[in-house]
Amino acid sequence: MKLIAQNKKARHDYFIEETYEAGIKLVGSEIKSIRMGKVSLGDSYVTFKNGEAFVLNMHISQYAYSNQFNHDETRTRKLLLHKKEILYLFSKSREQGYSVIPLKVYLEGGLCKLEIGLAKGKKTYDKRQTMKEKDAQMRMKKVLKQRS
Repeated sequence: MKLIAQNKKARHDYFIEETYEAGIKLVGSEIKSIRMGKVSLGDSYVTFKNGEAFVLNMHISQYAYSNQFNHDETRTRKLLLHKKEILYLFSKSREQGYSVIPLKVYLEGGLCKLEIGLAKGKKTYDKRQTMKEKDAQMRMKKVLKQRS
């Protein structure tokens, strides 16, 4: 598994309750650009239409060596999931406070995969608490490193 891109902001802004692995329907210039690492998951999210899942605002830069057949950078891309997973995620995303967001893009066995997560939004005080815990762990590691 080769990690291409990761959405670090997602773990800061959301509690990730469940994760799923989804394939992405891509065109040739997109996969070549992904292999070069030209992907951004910053403001992307997953939506559902007609029993299918789609990822929106996922930015894949244009492939430098393709000519007129290049792709649109932020086009809507279809996700390949099992029907039961789509129905479950769709029903959970309709509940208050839940959303489905992309977490990672990686290559596995020559195929591009997207890890999506069922997420519940954090409040500001939750974010501060998480930062405090992280800071305390870093200080403990520093102290243990100095003693040994």
